[in-house]
Amino acid sequence: MNPRDVEPRLLRGFVAVAEELHFTRAAARLYVAQQALSRDVRRLEEALGAGLFVRTTRAVELTADGERLLPLARRVLAAHEGLAAAFAGPRALLVDLNTDGPSTARTVLERARELAPDCELMARFESGLTHAAAEVAAGRLDVSFGYADGLDPALRARLAYRPVRYEPLAVLLPDGHPLAARAEVPLDALAGETVYAGAGNPRTLEWTGLARELFAGRGIALAPPAPVAVGKDEFRRVMAKTRNPVLVTVDFLDLPGCVKRPLVEPVPLSPLSMVWRKGFGHPGLDALHQAAAGIAAERGWLDVPPASWRPAALTGAPGGG
Repeated sequence: MNPRDVEPRLLRGFVAVAEELHFTRAAARLYVAQQALSRDVRRLEEALGAGLFVRTTRAVELTADGERLLPLARRVLAAHEGLAAAFAGPRALLVDLNTDGPSTARTVLERARELAPDCELMARFESGLTHAAAEVAAGRLDVSFGYADGLDPALRARLAYRPVRYEPLAVLLPDGHPLAARAEVPLDALAGETVYAGAGNPRTLEWTGLARELFAGRGIALAPPAPVAVGKDEFRRVMAKTRNPVLVTVDFLDLPGCVKRPLVEPVPLSPLSMVWRKGFGHPGLDALHQAAAGIAAERGWLDVPPASWRPAALTGAPGGG
């Protein structure tokens, strides 16, 4: 086989192995048998006349030729996706909103649907950017939203993202909690409290990391891992049982038996970004970009208010403003 005649399937298999550095995981990601994937990699190596991987019983590593091929293969596959999208008609765009309640992501999605009425933008609810971003990187989701700077760097390197909003944070309190009578809750007032922020949930590591950084040095304890509540009814039941305050965004849905109070002094901000796969293109993604930019400009979503807090990944210093 001439290198000019290499099939995209062979390049797709190579890229999956190069990113996973594991044939079994790469095969699962592509929904193919491991033997078939190994055969495709060998065919590609024969076509190029170059070894692409060093395989041992414990590890898979790229050779120098493999490192040289990887960016070229990604460009070819991106161009191939673009060609297919241009002439086959766009498939539905799968957009993760993290929650089925009100959210910044839902606001952007609804505007994008208005801007691109002929595109099908389908909402999904993966609950946590750490999990959703892995699904995006694997091609099982197209877009998600969340604290992208809190992702593992190796995963983040496979994604593209744009800031959408600095979301003010709030605390969800059970009725009768001593802080529930306040219109706003200063962060210092949470000293001595145990606040739930998803600890132990592998889907929401970025959110727990942001909370841990916010609570550090303020005498606020991070609630220990608890069974993950799926759906608002289960969430409300577990909250009523534990009586722990919960760290949320100001747009979090209102729940019976609870009150939501914005946090102040300083106002903590969660940097929310839109996240997609590098090299991916779709008319619906273009509409999401347009919607995010337009609403951010209209509502000042990317303005940083005075006396605010953002994580060190954005400010360069813990607790920076």
